[in-house]
Order: sequence, then structure tokens, then C-alpha cells
Amino acid sequence: MLPENIKGLRGKYRYLKCPRYTLASAHPVEFAPMKQHIVISAVGGDRVGMVHELSKAIADCGGSISESRMTSLGNEFAMLLLVNGNWHTLAKLEGEFKKLADATGMNIQLRRTEERSARNDMLPYSIDVVCLDQTGIVAGLSGFFAQRGVDIAELSTRSYAAAHTGAPMFSVQMIVNVPSRLHIGVLREEFMDFCDHLNLDAIFEPVKS
Repeated sequence: MLPENIKGLRGKYRYLKCPRYTLASAHPVEFAPMKQHIVISAVGGDRVGMVHELSKAIADCGGSISESRMTSLGNEFAMLLLVNGNWHTLAKLEGEFKKLADATGMNIQLRRTEERSARNDMLPYSIDVVCLDQTGIVAGLSGFFAQRGVDIAELSTRSYAAAHTGAPMFSVQMIVNVPSRLHIGVLREEFMDFCDHLNLDAIFEPVKS
């Protein structure tokens, strides 16, 4: 039996209604806007301040640079950037870069994209090639890997004069994604034979994490 004072309290407050609280009402969940991605390529006459102009426009619109590649090519300067933000940020960027292109004379292109998903079925390898400058080196290297289903993730080249002889030299740096179905030992041996045939000095090794 309940004590007498408890009985009285229960009867007194029998019809008192209290608000119902749930976990959601006590701790409301705020969902962050989904990130969207856009690729920006810009090319213009090489001059001081180009990187600042583009990066400031991105920051002013609330965007964030995830990845970028920038280099001088002849008298031009080229930039390739992956930028992320919400849909409002990317819409503002498309308008602002149109204005920036008109004001500076830069050729600016924008393309919506999605974040690359992880490829667990591929292994990254680094390729370094040095040789006397000759026509068709990149075409030959890219053809070798394309025939074997190997994906080229990154590629950069440079022409320069040899230190002592002044001979025209050419270097290639690549990151390739090798499908796990391929035997690395066989692929490396085939690649080295290919390079020997074209008088290319090459290194083929796993990417160091």
C-alpha cells in the first residue's frame, strides 16, 4: 500500500499534463549542407597575382580548395583546381569567375563533378623516366599502360639541358594505378624491356605513403 501522503499527491496531480520530451527535442540534430565539387581550369598570360586573384575569389564565395595543380607553360600560367562547397557557394563561383575572366582576360572553365570514390582494386605506383628529348615519349608511355588497363592518375613532364653536355633532356613523372589482377613482377619486367627498347632510363616502384 502507498503511504497516505503519496496517495494525496497522486490524486491532486492526476490531471496535470506535462510536455513530452524526446531525444530529438532535447538535442535537435542539425544537418550540414552536402558538399558539392567543381573543377576550375584557368589559363592566362603569366604575371604576378594570378594565383591570388583566383584563390581570393574562391575564399570570398565560401569555397575551399581541395586539390590544385599550377605551373608556367611558355608565357602562360595554367591552374587546375578542385573546389568544394555547398550549392550556393558553387553557384556564386560560377558568376564570380565569369566576371573575373572578363576583367582579366583569363580563359576560365568550370565543370561540376563528384568526389572520387576509393579504388580498393588498384595499387598506386610511381614512374620516373629520363631520356634524351625525342618525339613521342608520352604517347609511347601512355600507350603501354593503356594496353594493359593501367590507369594514369598523374603525369608531369619537363624539358631541360643536361648539366655538363647541354644535351636536350626530357623527364616524366607519373603515378599509375595498377589493377590488383595484374602481376606486378611481370608488369615491371615488361615496362623495363619497353624502356630499354626506346633508350629510356626508368624507375618503377610503389608509392610511398
